[in-house]
Parts: sequence; C-alpha cells; structure tokens
Amino acid sequence: MLRSKTKTELQTSKNLLAFSAGGDSTALLFLLLENNISFDIAIVDYGIREQSKKEVAYAQALAQQYGFTCNMHQAPKITKNFEANARKVRYDFFEKLIQEKQYDTLLTAHHLGDRFEWMLMQFCKGAGCAELAGMKEKTQRKDYILYRPLLHVDKQELLKYLHVNNINYFEDASNYDEKYERNIFRHTHTKPLLEKYLQGIKKSFAYIDTDVEELIQEVQIKKKNKLVCFKKTATPRNDVYNVDKYLKSIKHLMSGDEKKLLQEKKTAVIGRKYIVAVVSDYICIAPYIKIEKMPKSFKEKMRLLHVEPKLRGYLATDPEAVEFLSLLLA
Repeated sequence: MLRSKTKTELQTSKNLLAFSAGGDSTALLFLLLENNISFDIAIVDYGIREQSKKEVAYAQALAQQYGFTCNMHQAPKITKNFEANARKVRYDFFEKLIQEKQYDTLLTAHHLGDRFEWMLMQFCKGAGCAELAGMKEKTQRKDYILYRPLLHVDKQELLKYLHVNNINYFEDASNYDEKYERNIFRHTHTKPLLEKYLQGIKKSFAYIDTDVEELIQEVQIKKKNKLVCFKKTATPRNDVYNVDKYLKSIKHLMSGDEKKLLQEKKTAVIGRKYIVAVVSDYICIAPYIKIEKMPKSFKEKMRLLHVEPKLRGYLATDPEAVEFLSLLLA
C-alpha cells in the first residue's frame, strides 16, 4: 500500500508516528514494520473514555514487542471546543518530541476518506481549487515534514489489511457521534460515494494534484527573526495561497473572510496576531504590534521604504529585521 517513493524516503529519515490504536494508525504502524521503516510512536490520552487506558496499554505493548519507543502524554481536561483544543494538545506534544528528539518527519494515518471528507466540507463552505485539493502527502512545517503515507488508500482497504493479517485495533465510539460535523459528512456523503465511485475519486484527486501544481506558483520564503517576506506573484489569489500556507506552517489558520480581505487590500491584520502587508514587490508577514510613539528618524526611514504603518510596530522592535528589509528592497 505504501508507494515506492514513500518507502525510500521514510527508510532514510527519523520518523515519529502519531498513534491512536484505531484502525488507521494501527494499519500504518504495521505497514511501516512490514517495509523495514524505523519509527517511534506518540499517543495522547484525553481521559474522556474508559477505553483510552486500554489503547495506551496496547501502544506500550506493541512498542515492547517490536522495539520502538512509545511516548505517551496525559492531556489536561478539555471542557469546551473539544476537537480544536484536542488537536492543539496533540500537535504541541508531537512538536515538543520532534524538537527534543530531532525527528525529521511526523507520520499521520490520514487516508482517502479523510481527504474526500475535507474536500466536501470546504466545497460547501466556499473554496477554490487549491483549498479543494486539501491535504497533501507531504507538507513542510517549521521544523519537520508532515507526512501522510496513506492519503491515496481507502478506509475499507485498510480494514481489509487488518482483518487479513489478524491485527487488533480499537474503534472510537466518537467517530459515530453526529454532534461533530465531520461525522455527518462521513456517514451521509463521503462513505457512500467512496463505496460506489472509489476508483473515479482516486483518479480525480490525482488530476487535482497535477492541476494545482501547475496553477499555484510556489515562492521562496525569506526570513529574519519573525519577519517573513516573499515576492509577489502574478495574481493576488496565488499570493493569498502562499500567505495561508506559511501561516499554517506556524499553526495559524486563516478564515475565509480574512483570505477574501487579503485579495482586496494591501494590508490586513490576521487573527489580531499577524500583519500581512505589501511592501514594494514583496508580501511581508510579521507579528502585529501596536506602538503609539516611534522616533522621527525611524518613521522617516519607514516612509522612504514605503512600509505600511501597521507593519512598522514590529519593525520598531527589531533592528535586524529593519536592516534585512532595507537590503531586500534595495
């Protein structure tokens, strides 16, 4: 099930597998073993299900049996917005491990159904081709590569693999709870469509990936401290895609309204945390900082560089970034 290129790349990298003991991540774990790919695992216990203790015990037993390390994190109690906060807890834990133990990749068991589900949800909210393409097999994050080796594989193919090889796994009852929007899409739309049109959907995603590669112009990111700049491309739509991609890499998700605003304006504050501004031929991204009074000499320098006022707050705190931007624009 793993593609040849994927096997080759993962056999030469230091890998951390996000493990839950569910069918998807269990199948990926055994596929990695089968293909002689070294890895450790990371599992989070949110403490909301009795079964979670058994899942952690299963992860630890597999680690002992097959000789890899099992990293476990006991999550603090989450009282609201469970899915979003659980994801933050999970990725904070993964990224802490990645920094401490210098893993090259984080492997997740997202499969074709997850990708199709995401695509339909984005389509219903309003999205372009780049957003509809959704998940990618490989995504460069700040300090590691997020790798999804099963993105081309259907859930039923994974379950068949588990059953044929008599591999145990756990089923999370929350996957059937329709208070979560994703579960409604999964059981009402994506699962029936995949059952009926699997091969066509696989081909469609292959075409979409090719089209997006041709449509989207990737850019070279230039960075100094917390200031990031890249050259404007031919279209605002493409620039917004690259802004969104960078912000995702530092774990900030833009809203649809913010993306629309960026296509219309030269300057926009994103999530009250970041400023995105056009400076000459560059798009610049920095923390959004308000400073009431700035030295006249600094303000004059910013005026000569044509730096938008809302970007000046961060630059006033970082002389190295000012020097970097001055050389970039020279």
